Amino acid sequence: MAEAFLAYQMAIRAIPGQVSSAGLFKNGQPASAHGVTVTGRKGHDLSRHRSRVMTADMARRADLILGMERMHVREAVVLANDVAPRAFTLKELARRGQAVGPRRPDESTEAWLARVAEGRRATDHLGASAADDVADPIGRAIEHYERTANELDGLVHQVSDLLWPVTATATATVPG
Repeated sequence: MAEAFLAYQMAIRAIPGQVSSAGLFKNGQPASAHGVTVTGRKGHDLSRHRSRVMTADMARRADLILGMERMHVREAVVLANDVAPRAFTLKELARRGQAVGPRRPDESTEAWLARVAEGRRATDHLGASAADDVADPIGRAIEHYERTANELDGLVHQVSDLLWPVTATATATVPG
């Protein structure tokens, strides 16, 4: 779901790049029926989605790694330790990004992520945390998928606004 929401945000903002999801368990699994349904209601088609297991190479090639839970971030860092400065849970990036403010027009994504990551410790991703983890609805009723889809959509929108802020270029005219 988050992959579809982020790809959409990038498309409407004309941000070049590719969004790709990978997880921890099985390759080739389709999205759940409820996931396809609720994401479809938001205008995104997950019917062709197939799961992939994250590899060290995938993690190293990524400009940004967003996990839905702390364990996803831990796994990415275990696979490729050098990705730690650009690996966050989605909630963590939204929260920390809000605290440091949006990326400045002259600031690279890498530099903004470094500002966002400032002060993090290696132990910050140990355990589980409602502050960092998006609840996985797998195997639950469709209402859980709807809540998760709404949460993910909102978080992705918030992160997109921080990463690619719209800058006002129009100047106001004061009537004489």
